[in-house]
Amino acid sequence: MNYDSILVRYGEIALKGKNRYRFEDRLLQNIRNVLRDLPQIKVTKTFGRIYVELHGASHDVVIERLKNVFGLVSFSPVKRTDLDVEDIKRTSLELLQQVKPFPKTFKVETKRPYKLFPLSSPELTYEVGAYILRNTENLTVNVHQPDTVVNIEIREEGVFIYSQTIPGVGGMPGGSSGKALVLLSGGIDSPVASWYAMKRGLQLEGIHFHTYPVTSEESIQKVIDLVKVLSNYTGQFRLHLVPFLEIQKEIKKYSQESYNITIMRRMFLRIAEQFAKRQHALALVTGESLGQVASQTLESMYTINHVVRIPILRPLITMDKLDIIEVARKIGTYEASVRPFEDCCSLFVPKNPTTKPLVTRAEFIEQKMEVDKLINDAIQRTRTIMITPQDDVKAKDVIFTDMQEFMK
Repeated sequence: MNYDSILVRYGEIALKGKNRYRFEDRLLQNIRNVLRDLPQIKVTKTFGRIYVELHGASHDVVIERLKNVFGLVSFSPVKRTDLDVEDIKRTSLELLQQVKPFPKTFKVETKRPYKLFPLSSPELTYEVGAYILRNTENLTVNVHQPDTVVNIEIREEGVFIYSQTIPGVGGMPGGSSGKALVLLSGGIDSPVASWYAMKRGLQLEGIHFHTYPVTSEESIQKVIDLVKVLSNYTGQFRLHLVPFLEIQKEIKKYSQESYNITIMRRMFLRIAEQFAKRQHALALVTGESLGQVASQTLESMYTINHVVRIPILRPLITMDKLDIIEVARKIGTYEASVRPFEDCCSLFVPKNPTTKPLVTRAEFIEQKMEVDKLINDAIQRTRTIMITPQDDVKAKDVIFTDMQEFMK
């Protein structure tokens, strides 16, 4: 069946009182973003409802994209008819026949905002229900717990009918809770943390620290591909690629081995905080899970956090690894995350990292380093790209590095 539009339902934004219209406008914009390459589509808000008018676009394609829009609780493909009782009955039956598996029970619900329609809501409900029963087998009416509901809405401009309800991802509209910067490593955890943060309404930008050419071009490509998956939920995603090799050389030169990861992550946060200020982001997001590795003990996080004032959000802090992997599979990031390419962290892990680093010891090590200069140099050489679901971004096209300079 060729549908005319998709009825969109939203949840938590209805609870926001006076801010409801701001949240609705944000949701409208997010829907338009994920459908931007389908110019025939029109997204409208009428009578407190959001409709995606298809104008010939594939409803299957649109539905798959709407499943990724945060803030949508559910949606229904809608067929529009004229203000004619016979058309309404035929279309209602056709829609019911599209439900898979075919239901055993049903009911009809009618709303009639257009009061000049000749039949009342109960009268039209009876007419449509009787027509469906006459033209089907093994189907009965159940007004209390039906398998399927045929919904009919009578308006002046036409009649809107739907019978399927498809669940959405829920949450809050992207960007409605502000902006944050997520530290993306290329592993399993940080993309999942990104997804949870976006689900709570955060607009995210990503920052990735690489050590190309010591690590491969493929390790950067992995992060780009992960961001492309995440952009399916927002329509676009900005990524900052920070060269970190020179800083790692300095850490290796001056730090005791057990503190390498601690000093490295303190530098990560310093640089990320600078980018957050530039991009007007009010928080950092990480994929840390308490106790998962040496740098994620409470003592380690305390010492690492000590160098920044910006809030750090950790959506996965209490989650088990298996639970995180399950979510990664569900959101589509797992396959890219497990590609066997080393990042700057995996190449730098000491044999016996400290699990209880001291702030004073970390500061003593950093006094030997030109911290401000190293940070400024890395920021100056950062590459920033915007990625959408339709882009085919290649790492080799965005990383321009003088190999000899890095290998000094």
